[in-house]
Amino acid sequence: MRLKWVLWVLIVLMGTAFAAADDEEVSIYTVLPAEPAQSAVPAPEASPEPTEAVAQEATAAPEADPAAREEFIDRMLALAQTLAEKAGNRPQRAHYAGDIYVCKNFTVHIFRENSADYKIAAYPDARLVIPNNLSRDKSRPHAYGIAWEDIPAQQGNPFYAAHAFYYDANLSKEENRQLALAFMREVKKGDFFQMSANYQYGVGAHSAVFTADYDPDTNRVAWTDSNMNGVKRNGERYGYVQFGAQKDIGWFVDAFCQRTRGATLYRLRDDIVRR
Repeated sequence: MRLKWVLWVLIVLMGTAFAAADDEEVSIYTVLPAEPAQSAVPAPEASPEPTEAVAQEATAAPEADPAAREEFIDRMLALAQTLAEKAGNRPQRAHYAGDIYVCKNFTVHIFRENSADYKIAAYPDARLVIPNNLSRDKSRPHAYGIAWEDIPAQQGNPFYAAHAFYYDANLSKEENRQLALAFMREVKKGDFFQMSANYQYGVGAHSAVFTADYDPDTNRVAWTDSNMNGVKRNGERYGYVQFGAQKDIGWFVDAFCQRTRGATLYRLRDDIVRR
């Protein structure tokens, strides 16, 4: 009887250990919330395509003020340019969760520094927030870093997923590539870009903001970001800040058009107005 009791205790302890091993690793790319906790919002499974209903609600909302929306975008990009110029092509610390030069943190920073002056016309009482990346568990079977948490506009999310690309294993590599190229041709100034990539600068999630519309004459896009490329100093990561960087869209496609990977363009709703 005593032997059975001992075995039962061992089984319980082993089960606890395995459960702890499944806990998600905390990454330096995790954005520490500066607003009231958003974690109470349930994060759904990643969806390969933005829902038509969400896109229609975001683009056909009441009291649209194109000037206010454009002003908001311009202010975010102006701050990004100021930070890039201040950095002067010198790498900035991008190692700790609070460092604004971590790639996701950089895009969050330029948003938060300007968002207080704007609101969603349809939900004027909601303070604007920017979602965190969808967790690794919620991203499966896709790679982490393609999508954001699905926070509703009623809770202050002024973005909607305008376009998304997820690699489809049922299609050929060339078919996927053509879909990815079509996705990149949808880029608009002010779009927040989220991708999971495997490319010359590393493997994993990256965030950026496009500074201009896709240029069909040159087949190029321009963007601002931080920490796409970087160096290590005394065991800490330092990232370079870019503004107006340009590449042929094929360069981005090569980065994210791979099995389990993809990218999303998050766009500000049309009904952004001044507060």
